[in-house]
Amino acid sequence: MRTENGRANKGRLREIRGMRREGRRDSANVKGGKNAGMRSIGILLVIAFGAGTLLASWSWASRHANGDPAARAIEERAETNGLKPPKAAEKPEGGSGQKAGGTGVDHTNPAKTNQEGGENSAKTQGGDVKAKRPLSAADAARGLRADQKDSSLVVRVYLSGDKRIERAGLETYIKGVVAAEMPTDFEPAALEAQAIAARTYLIRRLWNEDRTGVPVRGADVTDTVTHQVYRSREEMDKLRRENPKAWAAVDEAVRRTRGIVMVYGGAPIESLYFASSNGYTENAKDVFHADLPYLVSVTSPWDRRDSPRAQETIEMKLGEFYRKLGIKSLAALTGIGKKPSAVINGWTEGKRVRSATVGGKTFQGIEVRRLLGLRSAAFDWKIDKGKIAITTYGSGHGVGMSQWGAEGMAKAGATAADIVQHYYTGIQLKSISELQSARTETAKL
Repeated sequence: MRTENGRANKGRLREIRGMRREGRRDSANVKGGKNAGMRSIGILLVIAFGAGTLLASWSWASRHANGDPAARAIEERAETNGLKPPKAAEKPEGGSGQKAGGTGVDHTNPAKTNQEGGENSAKTQGGDVKAKRPLSAADAARGLRADQKDSSLVVRVYLSGDKRIERAGLETYIKGVVAAEMPTDFEPAALEAQAIAARTYLIRRLWNEDRTGVPVRGADVTDTVTHQVYRSREEMDKLRRENPKAWAAVDEAVRRTRGIVMVYGGAPIESLYFASSNGYTENAKDVFHADLPYLVSVTSPWDRRDSPRAQETIEMKLGEFYRKLGIKSLAALTGIGKKPSAVINGWTEGKRVRSATVGGKTFQGIEVRRLLGLRSAAFDWKIDKGKIAITTYGSGHGVGMSQWGAEGMAKAGATAADIVQHYYTGIQLKSISELQSARTETAKL
């Protein structure tokens, strides 16, 4: 290396000496050469900078197109929590027609009250960006519209008349219940409140794996008042053909409340409801011996003004009255001698008969109602000339939401959320997907 360097240096020295001897060194040319060299260096720097920038851009685009691990993790967590973007709105189906009615449910066997029921068999519905907070009254009034298709949850309904099980998507099932349980010419907000109550009742049963009152295996509920009255898909198709206005009213109520349920303490509530009240609802503990904080007595003045069943008086002979109550004294059986006394002892907070004593035997008010076939336990009576006149007020067990009260509130301008929050004390409105996500997270702790 040293020899080669020496030769190079000697050659370079001779070249310089020669240039000096010949006097050909031109300062202008030297300056021009320097400028040309600077321009070349500048061009190379620009090319290098541009290439580096382009390479970085390609790298960024490729990383995001293929899915950056951190970005994918965030998206996966969002999907797991039900925060997918909402789908496009479904077009409503309309129609016109005439009035169709339903009947008020009268539950005699409420579902389990255990707040820590078994694993919910319901699958989560499609996500909604609002699903991480309780729904406001305005949310419920507008309608959640979180899942424009019927829920993937399938409800197995035992049709008591046909003695077979019908499978229906959740929202299809709710339509069948609303059409059967409430007059379809009720105000939209009342129908929406009914949809929320019906959906919550079903979801609670699934949440608790409750199959009480179901006579066959493989069914979740029946189509009777033991659970919720339900119009089958065949009956709903007939309603749609013969009374499109009624069908459209039910369809709209269910769509506007799609996926909304009532929650208390992190679990779906026992959303009992009935036809009409005596001006007050009843405490659950006074009817079903279940002390539930959201099923307590509240005022319901709309029933006595609007309900056709606000008041009814029936008469029967004293002998029949005693026999139905199981009073077997000689005077009661023969009608000879002093008749057994019949006294109402006291009233519940909901202004219904707490207990009554007849012929020395004491009955609960709800027991008198059952034995005599009365519309409600809100009654009084008057005995005169061998007969008893019993006047009842309202219709149904009186616990939860009054359907005629809901109609009265809706006529006064209340929303569905206003209605259910009045009749079910302290509840929150949430989506099924949010409820299921919360339960999943709790199970992980």
